Amino acid sequence: MAELLIYQTCSIIIGFIIDFFVGDPHAVPHPVVAIGKLISFLDKKLRLGNDDKRDILRGVWTVLIVIAVSTAVPAFILFIMWKIHPAIYLVISSIMCAQILAARELVRECSAVEKALEEGDIEAARKAVSYVVGRDTDALDKEGICRAAVETIAENGSDGVIAPLFWMFLFGAPGGFFYKAVNTMDSMLGYKNEKYLYFGRAAAKTDDVVNFIPSRISAFLMIASCPLCHLDGKNALKIFRRDRFKHTSPNAAQTESVFAGALNVRLNGPAVYGRILHDKEYLGDDVRPIESSDIKRAGQLMYTASTLMLIAGILLRTGVILICF
Repeated sequence: MAELLIYQTCSIIIGFIIDFFVGDPHAVPHPVVAIGKLISFLDKKLRLGNDDKRDILRGVWTVLIVIAVSTAVPAFILFIMWKIHPAIYLVISSIMCAQILAARELVRECSAVEKALEEGDIEAARKAVSYVVGRDTDALDKEGICRAAVETIAENGSDGVIAPLFWMFLFGAPGGFFYKAVNTMDSMLGYKNEKYLYFGRAAAKTDDVVNFIPSRISAFLMIASCPLCHLDGKNALKIFRRDRFKHTSPNAAQTESVFAGALNVRLNGPAVYGRILHDKEYLGDDVRPIESSDIKRAGQLMYTASTLMLIAGILLRTGVILICF
């Protein structure tokens, strides 16, 4: 047991390093794409669209099937690799862990937004930010683009990095794929519109549950990271305590409020999704106008908090390993 935990922990560390320096090569098939295809297949086969109760039940079945497949397949592969040789297990598990994490890709996409803004190309910045946010971007001004980029780093710093690390430290790579399956379902089905109001309800609620603890851990790690990034940690804690529930999601504002306070800017507010205006509450105080350089600062804060999560996970796992010995 202790030997397996050691190899698991090493694979998480290696996966983190691979993601940090390499990210996701676009030419390499990604397992999350396969998860997305499974979700789309079940959506087409199971969603009725005209029966509230049956659609809710079918949404539950979709969640159970996707979680079972997404977790069992990597677990089975790793079981076979372990039986063949621990070194092969380490290689495959490390690759899986790297694929689960999304820090490098997130920073890469948002850096493109920052570069376009600094070059004064608003249209290019709108297009770049449209790849990482769900809102309509065609009418965003410079500040709106900056806010959107910082918000997605704040939210996905938890969803795409710290939360997957949390579940990997609990259950290894299969735990990471369990989380990615839930998170992907929420992003594809968890909409409160006519199409998915009932069928996607189970996916949205499941995502709320599995992110409840990681989102709060992420927020505290981000607050702790502020002094290391020369940001306002005191104000980050203040705004977090005041604004962390100003969102329809119980989790999204946890980290976004920290970033608003750390940067001394105002985030969130009214946004257009699918040509419909959503009147969301503001997070933080309008101390100063948000600027393109805040995107880089947000990325640094996200990376620092992620590194602290990695260190904390290693320390906790080391304690468990020592107990097992």
